[in-house]
Amino acid sequence: MAATPPVCDFGWKAPDFALPATDGEVWSLARVAGQRGTLIMFICNHCPYVRSILDRIVRDAHGLMELGIGVAAISSNDATAYPADGFDQMRAEASHNGFRFPYLYDETQDVARSYGAVCTPDFFGFDANFGLQYRGRLDASGRNPAAPESRRELFEAMRQIAETGIGPRDQIASMGCSIKWRAA
Repeated sequence: MAATPPVCDFGWKAPDFALPATDGEVWSLARVAGQRGTLIMFICNHCPYVRSILDRIVRDAHGLMELGIGVAAISSNDATAYPADGFDQMRAEASHNGFRFPYLYDETQDVARSYGAVCTPDFFGFDANFGLQYRGRLDASGRNPAAPESRRELFEAMRQIAETGIGPRDQIASMGCSIKWRAA
Protein backbone atom coordinates (compact mmCIF):
# COMPACT_ATOMS: atom_id res chain seq x y z
CA MET A 1 0.00 0.00 0.00
CA ALA A 2 1.34 3.44 -0.94
CA ALA A 3 2.04 5.90 1.86
CA THR A 4 3.23 9.49 2.08
CA PRO A 5 5.16 10.90 5.07
CA PRO A 6 4.36 14.25 6.68
CA VAL A 7 6.14 17.46 5.72
CA CYS A 8 9.48 18.40 7.27
CA ASP A 9 9.44 19.34 10.96
CA PHE A 10 12.40 21.74 10.75
CA GLY A 11 14.86 21.38 13.62
CA TRP A 12 13.43 18.10 14.97
CA LYS A 13 16.38 16.20 16.48
CA ALA A 14 17.49 12.85 15.08
CA PRO A 15 17.07 9.99 17.55
CA ASP A 16 20.17 7.93 18.25
CA PHE A 17 20.39 4.24 17.40
CA ALA A 18 22.76 1.28 17.45
CA LEU A 19 22.00 -1.14 14.63
CA PRO A 20 23.80 -4.03 12.96
CA ALA A 21 24.88 -3.43 9.37
CA THR A 22 25.48 -5.68 6.42
CA ASP A 23 29.21 -4.94 6.80
CA GLY A 24 29.25 -6.84 10.13
CA GLU A 25 29.62 -3.66 12.21
CA VAL A 26 27.22 -1.91 14.58
CA TRP A 27 26.52 1.69 13.62
CA SER A 28 25.22 4.57 15.75
CA LEU A 29 23.98 7.95 14.60
CA ALA A 30 27.28 9.52 15.71
CA ARG A 31 29.25 6.98 13.68
CA VAL A 32 27.15 7.64 10.55
CA ALA A 33 27.27 11.43 10.94
CA GLY A 34 29.13 13.57 8.45
CA GLN A 35 30.85 16.86 9.20
CA ARG A 36 28.32 18.74 7.06
CA GLY A 37 25.14 16.77 7.73
CA THR A 38 23.58 13.33 7.82
CA LEU A 39 21.09 11.50 5.60
CA ILE A 40 19.09 8.61 7.04
CA MET A 41 17.10 6.68 4.42
CA PHE A 42 14.47 4.08 5.25
CA ILE A 43 14.46 1.60 2.38
CA CYS A 44 13.96 -2.13 1.88
CA ASN A 45 14.77 -4.77 -0.69
CA HIS A 46 11.35 -5.67 -2.09
CA CYS A 47 9.55 -2.31 -2.43
CA PRO A 48 8.86 -1.47 -6.09
CA TYR A 49 9.28 2.25 -5.33
CA VAL A 50 12.78 1.67 -3.93
CA ARG A 51 13.71 -0.84 -6.62
CA SER A 52 12.80 1.59 -9.39
CA ILE A 53 15.06 4.37 -8.03
CA LEU A 54 17.77 2.40 -6.25
CA ASP A 55 20.43 3.25 -8.83
CA ARG A 56 19.72 6.97 -8.24
CA ILE A 57 19.62 6.52 -4.47
CA VAL A 58 23.08 4.94 -4.60
CA ARG A 59 24.41 7.58 -7.02
CA ASP A 60 23.17 10.47 -4.88
CA ALA A 61 24.21 8.89 -1.57
CA HIS A 62 27.75 8.38 -2.85
CA GLY A 63 27.84 11.94 -4.20
CA LEU A 64 26.64 13.32 -0.88
CA MET A 65 29.29 11.37 1.00
CA GLU A 66 31.90 13.16 -1.14
CA LEU A 67 30.41 16.48 0.10
CA GLY A 68 30.85 15.51 3.77
CA ILE A 69 27.33 14.18 4.35
CA GLY A 70 27.12 10.97 6.38
CA VAL A 71 24.69 8.46 4.89
CA ALA A 72 22.99 5.31 6.14
CA ALA A 73 20.10 3.21 4.89
CA ILE A 74 17.85 1.37 7.32
CA SER A 75 15.50 -1.52 6.62
CA SER A 76 12.76 -1.87 9.24
CA ASN A 77 10.29 -4.15 7.48
CA ASP A 78 8.96 -7.29 9.14
CA ALA A 79 11.24 -9.88 7.55
CA THR A 80 9.10 -12.77 8.81
CA ALA A 81 6.19 -11.61 6.66
CA TYR A 82 8.51 -10.25 3.92
CA PRO A 83 11.49 -12.65 3.67
CA ALA A 84 13.03 -10.64 0.80
CA ASP A 85 13.79 -7.97 3.42
CA GLY A 86 15.75 -10.33 5.70
CA PHE A 87 19.29 -9.60 6.83
CA ASP A 88 20.99 -12.09 4.47
CA GLN A 89 19.07 -10.62 1.54
CA MET A 90 20.10 -7.12 2.69
CA ARG A 91 23.76 -8.20 2.54
CA ALA A 92 23.29 -9.45 -1.01
CA GLU A 93 21.48 -6.24 -2.02
CA ALA A 94 24.19 -3.98 -0.57
CA SER A 95 26.92 -5.99 -2.29
CA HIS A 96 25.12 -6.23 -5.64
CA ASN A 97 24.44 -2.47 -5.71
CA GLY A 98 27.84 -1.37 -4.42
CA PHE A 99 26.63 0.43 -1.29
CA ARG A 100 29.50 2.45 0.22
CA PHE A 101 27.23 3.50 3.06
CA PRO A 102 26.04 1.22 5.86
CA TYR A 103 22.80 -0.72 5.33
CA LEU A 104 21.34 -1.19 8.79
CA TYR A 105 18.81 -3.71 10.06
CA ASP A 106 16.11 -2.44 12.44
CA GLU A 107 14.72 -5.83 13.41
CA THR A 108 12.73 -4.49 16.40
CA GLN A 109 11.34 -1.61 14.32
CA ASP A 110 12.10 0.70 17.26
CA VAL A 111 14.25 3.03 15.16
CA ALA A 112 11.59 3.40 12.47
CA ARG A 113 9.08 4.24 15.18
CA SER A 114 11.40 6.77 16.84
CA TYR A 115 11.91 8.52 13.50
CA GLY A 116 8.25 8.35 12.56
CA ALA A 117 9.19 6.58 9.32
CA VAL A 118 6.15 5.94 7.17
CA CYS A 119 7.23 4.44 3.88
CA THR A 120 10.06 3.13 1.76
CA PRO A 121 11.75 5.26 0.69
CA ASP A 122 11.55 7.83 3.48
CA PHE A 123 14.42 10.34 3.55
CA PHE A 124 15.53 12.29 6.65
CA GLY A 125 18.13 14.98 5.92
CA PHE A 126 19.81 16.52 8.96
CA ASP A 127 22.17 19.45 9.43
CA ALA A 128 25.53 19.06 11.19
CA ASN A 129 23.77 19.41 14.58
CA PHE A 130 21.22 16.66 13.78
CA GLY A 131 18.33 19.07 13.21
CA LEU A 132 15.93 17.91 10.50
CA GLN A 133 16.13 20.06 7.38
CA TYR A 134 14.73 17.79 4.64
CA ARG A 135 11.96 15.19 4.49
CA GLY A 136 11.21 15.16 0.81
CA ARG A 137 11.45 12.92 -2.19
CA LEU A 138 14.45 11.82 -4.25
CA ASP A 139 13.07 13.44 -7.40
CA ALA A 140 9.83 13.84 -9.35
CA SER A 141 10.03 10.51 -11.16
CA GLY A 142 8.22 8.36 -8.58
CA ARG A 143 8.41 4.77 -9.83
CA ASN A 144 9.28 5.81 -13.38
CA PRO A 145 12.66 6.26 -15.04
CA ALA A 146 13.92 9.79 -14.46
CA ALA A 147 13.84 12.15 -17.40
CA PRO A 148 17.29 13.52 -18.31
CA GLU A 149 16.25 16.99 -17.09
CA SER A 150 14.85 15.75 -13.74
CA ARG A 151 15.94 17.80 -10.75
CA ARG A 152 17.86 15.82 -8.14
CA GLU A 153 15.74 17.20 -5.28
CA LEU A 154 17.28 15.17 -2.44
CA PHE A 155 20.83 15.75 -3.64
CA GLU A 156 20.27 19.49 -4.13
CA ALA A 157 18.59 19.85 -0.72
CA MET A 158 21.39 18.01 1.07
CA ARG A 159 24.03 20.03 -0.78
CA GLN A 160 22.25 23.20 0.36
CA ILE A 161 22.19 21.88 3.94
CA ALA A 162 25.92 21.09 3.74
CA GLU A 163 26.65 24.62 2.51
CA THR A 164 24.23 26.67 4.64
CA GLY A 165 22.89 24.40 7.41
CA ILE A 166 19.36 25.15 6.21
CA GLY A 167 17.12 23.00 4.02
CA PRO A 168 14.79 24.25 1.30
CA ARG A 169 11.46 25.58 2.57
CA ASP A 170 9.52 24.01 -0.30
CA GLN A 171 9.64 20.22 -0.17
CA ILE A 172 7.52 17.54 -1.76
CA ALA A 173 7.05 14.45 0.38
CA SER A 174 8.36 11.10 -0.71
CA MET A 175 5.93 8.36 -1.64
CA GLY A 176 6.42 4.63 -1.35
CA CYS A 177 5.23 1.38 0.12
CA SER A 178 4.17 1.57 3.74
CA ILE A 179 6.62 0.18 6.31
CA LYS A 180 5.66 -3.44 6.93
CA TRP A 181 4.98 -3.40 10.65
CA ARG A 182 4.86 -6.56 12.73
CA ALA A 183 1.44 -7.65 13.85
CA ALA A 184 0.67 -6.48 17.40
